[in-house]
Amino acid sequence: MSDASLAQATRPDTGEALLHISGLQGWYGESHVLHGIDLDVKRGEVATLLGRNGAGKTSTLLAIMGILAKRSGSVMFNGTETIAMQPRQIARMGIAICPEERGIFSSLNVEENLMLPPRIADGGLSVERIYELFPNLRERLRSQGTKLSGGEQQMLAIARILRTGARLLLLDEPTEGLAPVIVQQIGRTIRELKAHGFTIVLVEQNFRFAASVSDRHYVVEQGKVIDMIPNADMDANIDKLHTYLGV
Repeated sequence: MSDASLAQATRPDTGEALLHISGLQGWYGESHVLHGIDLDVKRGEVATLLGRNGAGKTSTLLAIMGILAKRSGSVMFNGTETIAMQPRQIARMGIAICPEERGIFSSLNVEENLMLPPRIADGGLSVERIYELFPNLRERLRSQGTKLSGGEQQMLAIARILRTGARLLLLDEPTEGLAPVIVQQIGRTIRELKAHGFTIVLVEQNFRFAASVSDRHYVVEQGKVIDMIPNADMDANIDKLHTYLGV
């Protein structure tokens, strides 16, 4: 299949895309890590990037945010081209990232960590609504950020971007290393955020978890999207997914 045919096959053809990525290339210094990412994410949708370690999933999120030192191609957000923008400009447009390492400040307590990012637009969740989503955080309000459990730190990292007003959330491995009960809570939260109108791009190794929250799954391999599987077709493609992911 030609690159053009593959791009057409892996891109959904219904609904307006809030995020439209075409031919996205990315580099870390001299290392070329993204080789033409093509994908669309519709408004209000949850889309997952699946793939083996080193496939380019996290690099795709960093490229969307403009954090990669060098990138080319096209990243359209809400109809505006962002490829030449700085990360701070992209964030002000309404895109926020929750990194895998979470980025919790040890010198700040839970409330201070939560209130640190500035609001960039109306429509962010209120602090009270955030505490309803994550009651653990209300209980640990005065605790230092790094005194929290891994699950609580993940909740805080997600909560911190919910009050900013960003409408596109990039979540990098939100369930990595967490207990099953916390994974279930993160799943409920993602489904609630979708119902609230947020659009989410999720990097996830656990495709069973991904199937519980996502509308479609993009398979990334060697810095390119090689397949797109609608969630409704996940079971029918399970053998193919096992091959892609090496499980």
